[in-house]
Amino acid sequence: QVQLVESGGGSVQAGGSLRLSCAASGGSISPYRAGWFRQAPGKERELVATINWSGATTDYADSVKGRFTISRANAKNTVYLQMDSLKPEDTAVYYCNINTLGVWGQGTQVTVSS
Repeated sequence: QVQLVESGGGSVQAGGSLRLSCAASGGSISPYRAGWFRQAPGKERELVATINWSGATTDYADSVKGRFTISRANAKNTVYLQMDSLKPEDTAVYYCNINTLGVWGQGTQVTVSS
């Protein structure tokens, strides 16, 4: 069974950058669309970005367009989320997801201070 492990979260000041990684084990995720979600305290989980199997097609929530970039390295079985120009409202736990497999990672905390 595929397992996902996120890493790269942390605490940064507004305007800073972080790069999240989602490493898969137990099977290949290269045939599948992947996504990043986030959940802030007291709020519902929301979709941040998705990427198709080849990396050729990406989609973003309006709130992160132009600041976040999703990518993948299928040879490494890993999906990334580059986050630039971070804002305090980006503070949340970020989760990696492969919807087709119904698999979620454990999440990684991102905290942005003003």
